[in-house]
Amino acid sequence: MKHQEIDTFSEVLAADVKEAVRAGSASGVSKRREILAADFPDANAIRELAGQIKQHTLEHLDTYLEQAEQKMRANGIQVHFAWDGNSAKEQILEIIQQRKARTICKSKSMASEEIELNDFLTEKGYDMVETDLGEFILQLDEDHPSHVVKPIIHKNRRQIAKTFEKHGLGEYNDEPEVITQRARKHLRQKYLQGEVTMTGGNFISAESGRMVIVTNEGNSRFGLAGAKCHIALIGIEKLVPTDRDLGVMLNLLGRSATGQQLTVYTEFISGPRSESQPEGPEEMHVILFNNNRTEVLASDCREILRCIRCGACMNVCPVYRQSSGHAYRSVYPGPLGAVLSPLLAGKAGYPELADLPKASSLCGACQEVCPVNIPIPDLLLRLRNKAKTEHADKAAIGTPDMTLWSELATHPKVWRTAMKSANLLNGLPYDMMPIAPLRAWTRQRTLPKWQGGKFRNWMKEHQKERNHER
Repeated sequence: MKHQEIDTFSEVLAADVKEAVRAGSASGVSKRREILAADFPDANAIRELAGQIKQHTLEHLDTYLEQAEQKMRANGIQVHFAWDGNSAKEQILEIIQQRKARTICKSKSMASEEIELNDFLTEKGYDMVETDLGEFILQLDEDHPSHVVKPIIHKNRRQIAKTFEKHGLGEYNDEPEVITQRARKHLRQKYLQGEVTMTGGNFISAESGRMVIVTNEGNSRFGLAGAKCHIALIGIEKLVPTDRDLGVMLNLLGRSATGQQLTVYTEFISGPRSESQPEGPEEMHVILFNNNRTEVLASDCREILRCIRCGACMNVCPVYRQSSGHAYRSVYPGPLGAVLSPLLAGKAGYPELADLPKASSLCGACQEVCPVNIPIPDLLLRLRNKAKTEHADKAAIGTPDMTLWSELATHPKVWRTAMKSANLLNGLPYDMMPIAPLRAWTRQRTLPKWQGGKFRNWMKEHQKERNHER
């Protein structure tokens, strides 16, 4: 999708997609609000604590990365570092080739989406199978996730039933139980065939070297049970200092993401299986993944790296609800993506995504629900300023020059005169504006009816009444 289409994406979006996104988002918001209010007397205090923990980790990331590496190696994990996507893919390919594996079962991982890992390994001739139900459906459809937690939020069960019928997984049946059973039957065979299992990772404790994976389907556990090799691709920002910090994060992650006190499966993985364990991978590899994260850390938007990928900001965002995740043209949609995607794109990819920070009303709801208290509206404003000062958003529909507004707002007499005649705005034909930038701006926006201009008169009368009372 081209730059300028961000403002018009929703116009051509199918009605059933809009309805699916709105319904899925709204349910997540209400569940989150109810469970936090029921379980914590002051949920905001916990959010602030979680934000402080993550910010502290980012500010001392070099120390915690070194500590985590040492602990993981002591636990028998083979630790690798990948500077970018190509490096990560080549390291993963090398490990798979060493195992002489052909079938790879993969759990949900946004980091793998960043580097288009599925396409890479499929082109190399490997059977790459997504085992998360939503991701499996997207793989069949050759589609992409539109939400970090609910990857098929944009689909309904009728569409999914058609997909299963098309790919020979049974006759059309849109009952959720039937769809789930058919997917389970198909994927169980893949688990038995899988020689390598790939996962992401939600957190790593620098204190113990433990990795945490959370799922609601148990697919990562199934994959790890039968595979001989486990490869985990994890962003370097996923660290926390101590095991105790994991308790804070896990208490917030499930509640913020799906309205659960805890996800159904919460796995703490210390390393490959020991001799006393009957099953599990014989070897484990953790690839700590940079891909421009250090550049983000060095920027004035580093707070975005606190993100624990709960998706709460997407659920509550009015722009995301209207446009869906695919409007953002990147792996990470919603308010998170509007900040993170332009930053991760680096210098080469940045101009193409420089318009994303404008896809926001700056209502602040995203920060209010963020479990790690990321100041997303502030970051969006910083990136808007960056785009303007670097002239990176020329292809996007921009904001008119604000010089005239500045003159009005800083000269009281001129301002008062303007207010007296401002009701004339109600009669303006916005699509016929004589000034081109204003015309482009108003074609994408409907201004509310002007109802101002009465405050000063009210204030004068109010002042007269008060003086009279005295």
